[in-house]
Amino acid sequence: MEGPMREDAAAIARRLARNAEAVCRHYLFNGRREGRWWTVGDVANTPGRSLFVRLYGPDTGRGAAGKWTDAATGEHGDLLDLIARARGLDSLRDVLDEARRFLSLPPPQRPEPRAPVAAGSPDAARRLFHAGQPIKGTLAETYLRARGITYLDDLPALRFHPRCYYRAEENAPVETWPAMLAAVTDLDGTITGVHRTWLARDGSGKAPVATPRRAIGRLLGNGVRFGVVQDVVAVGEGIETMLALRCVMPKLPMIAALSANHLVALALPPGLRRLYAAQDGDHAGIRAAAMLTEWAWRAGIEPIDVCPRSDDFNSDLRQIGPLELAAWVRVQIAPEDTVCLSPTGIG
Repeated sequence: MEGPMREDAAAIARRLARNAEAVCRHYLFNGRREGRWWTVGDVANTPGRSLFVRLYGPDTGRGAAGKWTDAATGEHGDLLDLIARARGLDSLRDVLDEARRFLSLPPPQRPEPRAPVAAGSPDAARRLFHAGQPIKGTLAETYLRARGITYLDDLPALRFHPRCYYRAEENAPVETWPAMLAAVTDLDGTITGVHRTWLARDGSGKAPVATPRRAIGRLLGNGVRFGVVQDVVAVGEGIETMLALRCVMPKLPMIAALSANHLVALALPPGLRRLYAAQDGDHAGIRAAAMLTEWAWRAGIEPIDVCPRSDDFNSDLRQIGPLELAAWVRVQIAPEDTVCLSPTGIG
């Protein structure tokens, strides 16, 4: 391992260490957290308590987060070593590619002197979000209403940018399109990233570009939050999915994790007693919801799956309407949480 690859590996290992629990939940899901450690049988994810992964500590040196030891074999290493063994990867390049995929990092790029250092960083995400404006009366509101989402009160996590930069690929020309911005925040409410949905110029749908949805910043473990969580929350993948569910359950706090992989790694607020996992109807969505509910159960949180009638709750909202969707949801939730439902089916 030489030069830039050594430096890249060290940087990625540090990022993994800062998210050590999410790494363990993904690659060693048969284990469990015990205090400051994650315990499991071995690097092959066998149930047991021989392998210990330190979840908290400094970035480097003695007691560093992400360091692990298998008491049965004497093996030890960092989280890159753990990923290599868990996935059976021999090449450092393959291990780094797998780690980047888990962390939602872009592929490595050749140095470009003119590229801004902070591009894609949480700081860049915060600047972009604050450059937007509230969605009331904008094309972002038009877009959401076109998707059947009519309850748009109290949504500080969403903003609108009339001319948001878009580039189809690295060397393509820069375009500007209107965009809906969504703040990605951590458990403390700090903006760590921003999700962009580029819109058609009349707001009737997404912009006619190759990838109308993209996110920048630090996403892993964080999400787009609607409402303040006390002890019950609903979580799911997409922004529109959760906003559609919010139309019929306006009193229930919700979090959009933005993807199936991020749903599994979502950091859950402290003090939760019940978690609703809003499934998407595809294989990835069902699997992610199942893993999240399993994790919640192990953490002492009551998990309840809430399933759409079609592929997701936004499709349901448009196909069957808010009243019928509210009735569909009512039979899936705990009786004491029916007070969160809107009596009219519209928040």
